[in-house]
Amino acid sequence: MSRLIGYMLVMAVTTYLIRSLPLLFFRRRIKNHFIQSFLYYVPYAVLGSMTFPAIFMSTGSLIPSCVGCAVGVVLAYREKSLLLVALAASFAAYLTMLLAG
Repeated sequence: MSRLIGYMLVMAVTTYLIRSLPLLFFRRRIKNHFIQSFLYYVPYAVLGSMTFPAIFMSTGSLIPSCVGCAVGVVLAYREKSLLLVALAASFAAYLTMLLAG
């Protein structure tokens, strides 16, 4: 139990430092357009780099994962809601697993 509290404390400190250090170093407004665009797009790049490997490893088989990803991409491109995209992609991958298995 004490290890768990220690792990939680380390994660809390790490999260706090990640969020507070930019406030300490950048006291005035950032005027450099390159840095502004870099900081704007970093969250999207990190989300994508975490999401796409998880998509292709989620089912244990490549074909259902690709089908689910394709359905999700098509629905997202058509600007459907996030809930609909997630449910339809999951259902497509599940249905493909049932039919292929």
